[in-house]
Amino acid sequence: MTDRPSILVPLRVLEGESVPEGVPELLAHAHIVLLGYHVIPEQTAPGQARMQFEDRALERLDDYEAMFEGAGATVERRLVFTHDGQKTIDRMIAEHDCMAVLVPNATGPVEDVLVPVRGAIGVDRLARVVASVFGEMDADVTLYHVADEDTTDDDIQTLLGGMADRLAEFGMDPLRVETRIDRDQDPLDAIADIADSFDTVVMGETDPSLATFVFGMPADQIAERFLGPVFVVQREPAPEDEDE
Repeated sequence: MTDRPSILVPLRVLEGESVPEGVPELLAHAHIVLLGYHVIPEQTAPGQARMQFEDRALERLDDYEAMFEGAGATVERRLVFTHDGQKTIDRMIAEHDCMAVLVPNATGPVEDVLVPVRGAIGVDRLARVVASVFGEMDADVTLYHVADEDTTDDDIQTLLGGMADRLAEFGMDPLRVETRIDRDQDPLDAIADIADSFDTVVMGETDPSLATFVFGMPADQIAERFLGPVFVVQREPAPEDEDE
């Protein structure tokens, strides 16, 4: 249907959670999987909830879909009544092969994008999302790495240079990509502190097999401390994940 990587935008559609200001423009060049979901009590059957609330939920999804399409995005949407919101989000990621999930906080015009880079694993997917979403904007991208004491300057330049090369291969203007390196800092604090100078953050997700994230911390902690939108790029599905 599209060569744009799919971005999942989950919204608790009946709990007053709407599309924040600036988010449709942020995703103007993306393909969006718009998930409207409502968490129901264990004793309530999803079919019962759907009969009661579906019309109101679909009306809101109609409005949100029109916002995104009006900004230029392509949209497919799902409405789910569920007992477990996180499981529903995880299932939508798998079913629609979403490359990233957006924590949709409000934003103004996006001029500066922060991309924390930990290592070479996942760089291709990270670059694809950044180039797809921001390649046609006038935004500047900063590749950021917090180095430990054992990492050499050559290692860091190889890592960030490789990421910059992938962005260029995906069509990003190299003149709009710069790098920043910090040392001897707590990575979570460093990213959260520097993020305040940026309009949005794009980072990798937790790898459950290693229990690590970009810089060894979970992305939701960054999303809680940073007021702008956060793209969480999903890890490459393992063969056993695909089989399931």
